[in-house]
Amino acid sequence: MKLAILDRIGTLNAEGEDSIVALQDWRPQDGVLDAIAQLNRAGWHVALASNQPGLGRGSFDVTELNAIHTRMQRELANAGARVEAAFFCPHTPEDRCSCRKPAPGLLQQITARYGAEPHEVWVIGQELVHLAAGESMGANLVWMALPDTAALPAPWAHVMQYQDWSALADALAPDVQTPPPAPLQASPAI
Repeated sequence: MKLAILDRIGTLNAEGEDSIVALQDWRPQDGVLDAIAQLNRAGWHVALASNQPGLGRGSFDVTELNAIHTRMQRELANAGARVEAAFFCPHTPEDRCSCRKPAPGLLQQITARYGAEPHEVWVIGQELVHLAAGESMGANLVWMALPDTAALPAPWAHVMQYQDWSALADALAPDVQTPPPAPLQASPAI
């Protein structure tokens, strides 16, 4: 089992104001769609784990969140990629739930759904709360040191770091670095 759990906001797509990304503003990070496609071709399962406190605060509703995920899935499909599941915590920090990262509950739900062992899970992100959730359950950790990302603090020096999505995909799925061939076009009937 190869399971990658990405954080959506700030990792898969750029972060918006107050961590909220409106549907019209959703943009994937450079190279992430191709990297996910490469992981998929290598047999990786890819899922998302995202804190969504705006739901708990009433800033937006599940319909709006689903619209963003639909757009995300369409963009992924256009690149030959797929995210199999999007898990989210709808609580605010004040709720003190077990699913809000840095608590591991959301990641544990994903791991249980796939029947994966913690050592088979790769937690990939740009937020320390995402990495902390993965570390507490014994997952492999990856920090995406993309442009405009803060440096990883010294206590996290043991975490693997990649400067771009292509480097990450080549490291985790080295045997499928090139895109698959385009399907053959049928010749027109005579």
